[in-house]
Amino acid sequence: MSAPVATSPGPVTPPAGGTPPPPIRRRGGPFSRENLAATILTGYVPLILATAVVVLPLLWMMISSFKSPSEILTTDLVVLPSDPTLHNYRVAMTSVPIPRFFLNSVIVTVIGATLKVTLAIMTAYALVFVRFPAKRIIFVGILVALMVPPQVAILPNYVLIAGWGGVNTYWGIILPGLGTAFGTFLLRQHFLTIPPSILEAASLDGAGHWGSIWRVVVPISLPSIATVALVTVVSEWNDYIWPLIITTDSSMMTLPVGLTALQNSEGNTGSGWGILMAGTVVVIIPVLLVFAALQRYIVSGLTQGSVTG
Repeated sequence: MSAPVATSPGPVTPPAGGTPPPPIRRRGGPFSRENLAATILTGYVPLILATAVVVLPLLWMMISSFKSPSEILTTDLVVLPSDPTLHNYRVAMTSVPIPRFFLNSVIVTVIGATLKVTLAIMTAYALVFVRFPAKRIIFVGILVALMVPPQVAILPNYVLIAGWGGVNTYWGIILPGLGTAFGTFLLRQHFLTIPPSILEAASLDGAGHWGSIWRVVVPISLPSIATVALVTVVSEWNDYIWPLIITTDSSMMTLPVGLTALQNSEGNTGSGWGILMAGTVVVIIPVLLVFAALQRYIVSGLTQGSVTG
């Protein structure tokens, strides 16, 4: 018995006396008017507005740092200075010891960020690849630390550091902030995506935990580590409350605290706004340079630990 032969259906013909079916409308392509309008309204317009909100005040501050007081304190809109000058920067450098503040910020940021990132790497490695009791409880404690504002620990930290003689010292500024719950959490989430077989192969080659961290885990986790480093550097550089509390000597103040001293000396005069803007530019330029150097790692670093399995 032979199998029936399938035949392709012919063109659909309308029934006798009926109307033909309506033509099928195809949706617009990627360059259709509807698609372009939706892309502009829901994509480019919010992006441009968000960028303008962030960039325009910074750009205005940088431009105004080169203006004279009459161009800043005026009812007429003056966008560009008619005669750009570095007078505001010279006054800012002489009114308060800006170079000393800058050196203190560099020392605190470099040492503090290096120690924080190193501790975050080793803590995250232990939480993922080392077996020890109460590991999950410790991780829950780290998650709780993410929810607690750091301001609640200012008074206990001050009592402890002052009791140890850490007022007006570098280690007194650095020590209370060495723990980073965010960096530990982010690196742990990324380390979970590393196949355990890589660590097993390293142990078969004679590598211990120390060698596995710095020869295996760190090289393949550079984007995540760079993201943690960037966030840590920015937070250390911009930290204001703790250095303000723990330092009373101007020779140990950092740049954010030094801006307060600059405001107290120049902010109440008519020419003080340009000087304050010049000092603020000195504070934010290093952070912008670090961000420009590490920005390509941010997206990849934040997304590496988002998928596990």
